[in-house]
Parts: sequence; C-alpha cells; structure tokens
Amino acid sequence: MSTKPPSLTERRKAATQLDIARAAAELFTEHGPDGTTAEDIALRAGVALRTFYRYFRSKQDAVAPLLAGGADRWRESLAAAGPGSAVPTALERSIAEALSAPDEEAAEGLRWTRGLLRAAAEDPALRAVWYRVNQESEERLRAVVADLAGPGADPLEVRLTAAAATDAIRVALEAWAETDAPVRGEGAPAELAVRCLRELMGGMRLLGPASGE
Repeated sequence: MSTKPPSLTERRKAATQLDIARAAAELFTEHGPDGTTAEDIALRAGVALRTFYRYFRSKQDAVAPLLAGGADRWRESLAAAGPGSAVPTALERSIAEALSAPDEEAAEGLRWTRGLLRAAAEDPALRAVWYRVNQESEERLRAVVADLAGPGADPLEVRLTAAAATDAIRVALEAWAETDAPVRGEGAPAELAVRCLRELMGGMRLLGPASGE
C-alpha cells in the first residue's frame, strides 16, 4: 500500500500532539489523572491551553498519540511483508519486532504505556481512550491483512484475524502492565503478545496451517 508522505504542517502538528501526549503521560504517572488538569498538561508541554483544546477534547484524550504510536509502526512493519507472505509468520514477526524494544526510545515508550495502563485501572475515561485506540488500530489493520492474504481471502476471516492480532497485543500489554516484568526477555510484551496470538490462532483458517509456510 502506498501512502502520500505527510506535509511539513502535518509533521509539525503530529510533533506538537506527541509533545502534549508525553506531558500528559508524565503528569498522569506523577499525580494520576485526578490530580492533573488540562492546564497542567499545557504548561508542561509549553503550549497555550487553546492549543491543547485545538487537538484534544479532554486530558485523557491527550495520551492517545502516545498509545497509538506503537500500533502505527507495527502496521507499517506488517505491510512491508508484502502480498503473498504467510499471514501467521508475518504477524508473529511484526509483533515481536514491534514490541522488542530494540533501543532505549522504544523501551521508554513501553514504560509509558505501562504507567498509563496502570492509571487507566482507576480511570474509566482513560480506559475508554485505550479501547478506542485499539479499535481504530484494528480497523486500519484489516486493509493490511487483506493485502497480505490476497484477493481470495474470506472477508470475515480477514476481520477476525485483525481482531485477534490487535487483541493479542492489547491483552499482552495489559497483562504485562500488571507486573514488574522487564521490557525485554521473559515475561516482556513481545513474548506475551506472540503467546497470545498463538493461543488465538487455532480456530481460523487464515491463521492456521493451510496458510503457513
């Protein structure tokens, strides 16, 4: 799938949104959502309050770009596998790579996610943002899976595969956030997500042996 590169204005907008998201995550980790206001987030991010509300509807909504960033990179990695790739193999490889935390920036992103998921346990609005991010990712993933599976794939199986892969990552991150397991190695998100995906694979032809290598 080819996409038009983002314009300079779009890149600046995305950078501002990510700055605000990081500021919100820091404050939620330090003070919790209840102890944080939109004004606090804007001040920490170095933007005007009107700029905050130009991009986000609420303080909880501000962390969405941070939570969605990993999913965006994962879908790009999966799409790079190309049509005709074995779907189970491509999914496992891309999930493992996306959650492997190969550098400190990626590791930090996972730690932010852990902090936000822990905060979400006590904040329904923050949980709603997390579920929305996952739903949006699943919807975008369908087109990627359809391209990998080819024109003869059953649309229902494509949809189920996108749901299974998205839920594998979601459940893995939620389970990991409840522990103090490291970002790499045993009990880390990459290991847990691949395990979750394999547990969900068995009942779907698109993810079963018939489509394997």
